Amino acid sequence: MTNFPTLDPELAAAVTMLPSLDFGDVPSARSTFTALLDAMLADLSMDGVSLRELTVPGLDGAPDVVVRFFTPEHADGPLPVLVWIHGGGFAIGTAASSDPYCVDVVRELGFAVASVEYRLAPETPFPGPLDDCYAALTYIHSHAGELGVDPTRIAVGGQSAGGGLAAGTVLRARDEGVVPVAFQLLEIPELDDRLTTVSMTEFVDTPMWHRPNAILSWQYYLGESYSGPDDPNVSIYAAPARATDLAGLPATYVATMELDPLRDEGIDYAVRLLRAGVSVELHSFPGTFHGSALLATAEVSKRGHAEALEALRRGLRLRVPAS
Repeated sequence: MTNFPTLDPELAAAVTMLPSLDFGDVPSARSTFTALLDAMLADLSMDGVSLRELTVPGLDGAPDVVVRFFTPEHADGPLPVLVWIHGGGFAIGTAASSDPYCVDVVRELGFAVASVEYRLAPETPFPGPLDDCYAALTYIHSHAGELGVDPTRIAVGGQSAGGGLAAGTVLRARDEGVVPVAFQLLEIPELDDRLTTVSMTEFVDTPMWHRPNAILSWQYYLGESYSGPDDPNVSIYAAPARATDLAGLPATYVATMELDPLRDEGIDYAVRLLRAGVSVELHSFPGTFHGSALLATAEVSKRGHAEALEALRRGLRLRVPAS
């Protein structure tokens, strides 16, 4: 790894403990990531939180989608709900990997969280994963009464590839006009298969995520028919940065990390949302890298986590007006 002078000292002291994920070997990357997360989940307390698994019908005959549904114990009244999409470069990770985050949202905000177990690439390329996320969103909305959630206060959020899937899901929700998404939360989102930004070009050996992995992740996600960054057939729901019309999307929070190849595409998307008249809060955290929030005890990680929770609280405090 290159020496990065601006790397936060707390993160620099721990970065050597993080695993190296080689997307050229997906089974190995999955097992490495799973081992890391298993260690993190071993002592997770569920005190005060109820968890059940929902089985959501897949779209157009696709397999059912499992959704991990978290609520506060003894929940009172219709709750705001976050539909959450885990990261992992479209090819690794599980819904359970986000359990600590989901539990924090429930405890700190009193919201419900629906964490989506979408199918992974390369076995299931686009549109399969996006269809799973959209199926989960529409199910939560249409079953709001029985689930005890407020259909006018639904947020969609995700991290990394999950942030890209969240952005694509929200674009689709806008276009289909069925679910009135009130807020989107995009953390270090993977949005652009064209890979032309300065950060994506320069960061070829940054910790946890770098350009070589990004190239492979898009190839896996977009499938065998994908001809590369110049492919004119890439859907905006797969690569939301390709969308030319961002008007009518919900208020948005975007978080990026300074030493992340995905940094500039997240910032560019936030600026374009602003220009389209969308209310946006954007924060690029200094000295950080993609996935540095795994080092949860670092002050910058604590600050980022608290800020995202507060943005979510503000984002769902108001009901969407009836159309």
